[in-house]
Amino acid sequence: MLTIIEKIIELFKVRISLTITLCAVSGVFIMPHSNSFSLNQFIILIACTFLSSASSSAFNQFYEKDLDILMPRTSQRPFATGFFKPDSYWLFVFFALLITSLLVAAMYLNIATAIYLLLGAIFYGYVYTVALKRTSIYNIVIGGLAGSFAVLAGAAAVSPMLSVPAIILSLILFLWTPPHFWSLAIAIEEDYAKAKIPMLPNLIGAKSSSYVILSQTVLLVIISFVPLLFNMGIIYLSFVLIGGLYFLWKSIVLVLETTKKNAMSNFFASFIQLGLLLFACIIEGLINYI
Repeated sequence: MLTIIEKIIELFKVRISLTITLCAVSGVFIMPHSNSFSLNQFIILIACTFLSSASSSAFNQFYEKDLDILMPRTSQRPFATGFFKPDSYWLFVFFALLITSLLVAAMYLNIATAIYLLLGAIFYGYVYTVALKRTSIYNIVIGGLAGSFAVLAGAAAVSPMLSVPAIILSLILFLWTPPHFWSLAIAIEEDYAKAKIPMLPNLIGAKSSSYVILSQTVLLVIISFVPLLFNMGIIYLSFVLIGGLYFLWKSIVLVLETTKKNAMSNFFASFIQLGLLLFACIIEGLINYI
């Protein structure tokens, strides 16, 4: 029983789905009038965002089972190992979860929130997984829009009208994705090459990729300070400064010594930077909410 639960957690990429959900919650608190958002609306947004992300993540594993087998990092996923048989009824389950999340979001939040959740699922489940991953170097760049749309979904739940703070935060998520995944691609370059997935290091080399990662990180850190012009304060400044400088330092180290160890270190540094930024948005928002 425990094994089945563990495999279900892995199938729905619970950690990634929770991160996407955190992006949506941050989207709520980046809005200047988030104190009008009720607890029930919070719960509905969290549930709908998690379900829509989990459904597209599970479809990703269903579709990529042939690639997952080839890479040690993904070879133990439930469809890759055959723990779950890739029968067509799984597609019905994934689709039902997605539709349920969209209908609930549309009924109890608003249509705009449901549309952004749908766009996030489409960009991850189809544009990234089906259309781009095996064919384009820009696969993860475009795939990163899933996080951006989660931010916009959270913001739209407060107000369906697009706002500048929400656009800026969604841009931050978009800029975060390339240096994050390209760092991982340097660390496990041979795995991607074996699976014939066109990642940047496989096409231009690890050293050249490290310079691209550094330039992306610099841009990301700069843009991360823009929300200070709106409703973010000293807590946001402190968290973003710490996380941004740490990520920037690790990116510089990667350029100076382009090794798999430093690439993986930069990969984890990106998590720290993003986590601090999102939690800062939430903390600042909670202070205003109270």
